[in-house]
Amino acid sequence: MGMSRSFDASMSPDATKPSHWCSVAYWEHRTRVGRLYAVYDQAVSIFYDLPQGSGFCLGQLNLEQRSESVRRTRSKIGFGILLSKEPDGVWAYNRGEHPIFVNSPTLDAPGGRALVVRKVPPGYSIKVFDFERSGLLQHADAAHGPYDPHSVRISFAKGWGPCYSRQFITSCPCWLEILLNNHR
Repeated sequence: MGMSRSFDASMSPDATKPSHWCSVAYWEHRTRVGRLYAVYDQAVSIFYDLPQGSGFCLGQLNLEQRSESVRRTRSKIGFGILLSKEPDGVWAYNRGEHPIFVNSPTLDAPGGRALVVRKVPPGYSIKVFDFERSGLLQHADAAHGPYDPHSVRISFAKGWGPCYSRQFITSCPCWLEILLNNHR
């Protein structure tokens, strides 16, 4: 009997080294604050105030000078979000008391020119990244300048894009960049 099963990379010796499935960068306007936070667990809390349990605490990241708008928005992050990797994709659950705003390649309309930014109210969740749709996007034309098909952006309390006064996420006081690892 020949080996009819295709080679499964998860059986290789390298697979014993756990690999992070995403990294999280925290930004204030155009400035990245702190280092990249690598996520190994299936779910991670990203919050401002220290809750019970572990996660990525944005309140501990120091910056010499902060604008008033950044300080106000930081105070609204609260319990922040829970990010979890599920079989169908990556979900974000808004645990805070203010909306979050999300943009991701798999939320945009395929071939659409307009940026899609979704508002997620407190207590709601959204599939921020769809693995199946992502596979279809690999072949899409990336003629819109710098474009990362594996990056999700989430802003706290402030929206951006065509429907808001802020055109770019770099105008938002506090936001996250979630960089997904390609090898899922």
